[in-house]
Amino acid sequence: MTPSASRRAAVAVLGMLVLAAALPGRAQPAQPLRAILPVGPGSGVDTITRSVAPSLTKVLGQPVVIENMPGAGGITGTQAIVKATPDGNTIGMVSNNHVINPSVYKTMPFDSINDITPIMVVGSTPLVLVVNPTKMPVKTAQEFIALLKAHPGKYNYASSGNGTILHLAAEMFLEQTGTTSNHIPYKGVGPMVTDIMGGQVDWGVTSLPSVQGHIKTGALRAIGIGSAQRVAAAPDIPTMVEQGVPNYLVDGWFAVIGPAKLPPAQVKRLHDAFEAAFATPEAQEAMAKQGNVIKPTTPEAAAAFFKAEQARYAKLVEKAGVKVD
Repeated sequence: MTPSASRRAAVAVLGMLVLAAALPGRAQPAQPLRAILPVGPGSGVDTITRSVAPSLTKVLGQPVVIENMPGAGGITGTQAIVKATPDGNTIGMVSNNHVINPSVYKTMPFDSINDITPIMVVGSTPLVLVVNPTKMPVKTAQEFIALLKAHPGKYNYASSGNGTILHLAAEMFLEQTGTTSNHIPYKGVGPMVTDIMGGQVDWGVTSLPSVQGHIKTGALRAIGIGSAQRVAAAPDIPTMVEQGVPNYLVDGWFAVIGPAKLPPAQVKRLHDAFEAAFATPEAQEAMAKQGNVIKPTTPEAAAAFFKAEQARYAKLVEKAGVKVD
């Protein structure tokens, strides 16, 4: 067959496919829902989103495609969300970093409040302080504090990046306990956790879902969680409060957002779909195993929450002296 004949045949086949798709009763494939995560694989938000994706697909009748876009504390991925067409086919799952960044970075390529459409705050996830059990042979918060005080500046801690919630959570612990440790920032939770287990760094604070398996195998040791109460998914891990660090209360939260100017009908469609998806038995079981608390809000409540959290973290960032050029 000549090249021109091949092209004519290809056009004919394409025409038949278009015609077939247009025939009455022939279902057209749904456009995927693009879920952008401004975090890397293995993070708490990543684990949560992938756990609920099958239920969300069923509720929406629409495939869900997850895209990890880590970098700059979440700015890289969030910028992609902000720039997306506001047609209801692109959403983002964000965490505390979304409202922390304006206080950490001197310049931002978008407005964290006005350049998004809040859809819902889904819930919260426990943060846990973990150590490499070989390099730091401690089992309790008081033993950990004593070791840091005995060797000031000797030990290093990892975070998912400068100015992230995991960085601030570790700095809060150091400030409240009068201890010191050297900060080693990483580009995401996955590499950070890998290096704590490998002994390249000594300890860090991260979300419970991202390290739960490693704690169970003994590759990491949990010292304590930042929640007000112990979590059912890991009842053996004590809180920092009950171990004598009374003001150490810090959780991660996760929320669904869309680009600005998302039509109200699309906001309602996505809000209701996420609420239904997280309420399915499969998602509820996954969230319980990970220790997540699911309390979906309205879009209006989410908007108010973002503003309040941005103001709260501005004070924490100033106190910790965290700045990124």
